[in-house]
Amino acid sequence: MRIMKGKYLLGGLLMAIIGAAIALFAYTTIIEKPVPIVVKDSSGIELPEAQAFLTAMQMQEGQIDFKFAAEQTVHAVVHVRTKSMVRQPDNPIMEYFYGDRYNSRPREQLGFGSGVIISSDGYIITNNHVIEDAENIEVKLNDNKVFNAEVIGRDPSTDIALIKIDAKGLAYLRYGDSENLKVGEWVLAVGNPFNLTSTVTAGIVSAKGRNLGILDDDYRIESFIQTDAALNMGNSGGALVDTKGLLVGITSAIYSPSGAYAGNSFAIPVTIVKKVVEDLRQYGEVQRALIGVVMTDVTSEIAEEQKLSEIKGAIITEVREGSAAADANLKTNDVIIKLDGVPVNTASDLQEQVGKHRPGDKVSVTFIRNGKESTLPVTMKNFAGTTSVVKPGMGAGNVLGARVEALNSSDKRTYRVDHGVKIVEIDEGLFRDLGLRKGAIILSINDKKVSSAEDVRKAIGEGEKSLKSIEGITSDGRQFHFQYGN
Repeated sequence: MRIMKGKYLLGGLLMAIIGAAIALFAYTTIIEKPVPIVVKDSSGIELPEAQAFLTAMQMQEGQIDFKFAAEQTVHAVVHVRTKSMVRQPDNPIMEYFYGDRYNSRPREQLGFGSGVIISSDGYIITNNHVIEDAENIEVKLNDNKVFNAEVIGRDPSTDIALIKIDAKGLAYLRYGDSENLKVGEWVLAVGNPFNLTSTVTAGIVSAKGRNLGILDDDYRIESFIQTDAALNMGNSGGALVDTKGLLVGITSAIYSPSGAYAGNSFAIPVTIVKKVVEDLRQYGEVQRALIGVVMTDVTSEIAEEQKLSEIKGAIITEVREGSAAADANLKTNDVIIKLDGVPVNTASDLQEQVGKHRPGDKVSVTFIRNGKESTLPVTMKNFAGTTSVVKPGMGAGNVLGARVEALNSSDKRTYRVDHGVKIVEIDEGLFRDLGLRKGAIILSINDKKVSSAEDVRKAIGEGEKSLKSIEGITSDGRQFHFQYGN
């Protein structure tokens, strides 16, 4: 009986073990198998968000996988090469031996940068400073194919340029959302700086809304995304993407005493980029909306003076006559804290939000005046003070048939001047009638120094009839002076 009892016990134990094994197998089959099946079927899913989500499902908690974003990006980032003719700085020794002809001879200058393909038919975003003054632009793809590129349009105010190559079926990047990008979030910087193939570096978002004061344009918009992703010379115009492989910025600048990577790089947010590119494609000219105020960040002193509860916002220091702000009854010392409900912490934040709009758009501006919060509707205007569409060639820098821009630091060194504007495009008008051509530098009008398109307009006043004198430097380096009347 004891022996039989032992056999029954052993048999029962074996049956229990077998039953548990069957149950475990069934559980594994039912519960665990659908996950790899879904991942294997993910090849047909096109949305980057969905692909990135499925990739994340296969990762351990806390892991970050950049492979998907890198694979989405590298073939859409290109190398941009430029050629331009520039006048060399004065050289007294060479001038002594060769005379004035030495300094007036333009020389070929080569430049390079990166670009981002945004459509399968060859539209490419790069930085304005990469291609400005270029007489020839070449684009080299990640597969080493080379194309000539044409300039569709450019915007010095944001440092964005749009170029195009004659190609089809290209890999391209989709736009992401830079507004929802958080400080501390991982991003990839992809560029093609050394004429090799696309290079990928990773970093985190260090800050948003940075104003560096590096653009010389009257209507500049600076609200950079700061990252610690490694960038070097030639990365300008490359892509900043999130972990989904979506474009959130165009890399534009590094902060470095030596010119090499030093831990701070800056990108133009895609909210600004997208609007500029759409304008250039649709209108051939950026439709810049303006509120018409001069503003600065709120400081602790200002917050105390204005009785603000927080040190946030953009305080108006001047309201331009006839501007959208003047029409809406905004006043000096009003502190703008929201635009269309979006918080405004700094003047750069306000610039970024305004930069998304076109003349004629109506927005709500929330501000604090004398300690009281109010909201007013504002209808934005263009640089000319109207709400109409700005035609090609009639942008903010257009004066008397020519487009002028503030001199950059390189121009100032070359021509040994500390002010002036350069003619970058010229059509029918007074400047062409005077014999001026593209590349000429205007230093003063009516004996008033000029450093911007706005300075030129103010100096001219009522138009051609009020022009008394103009002086500057021709594109081949000769000084000129025109005098009218007495």
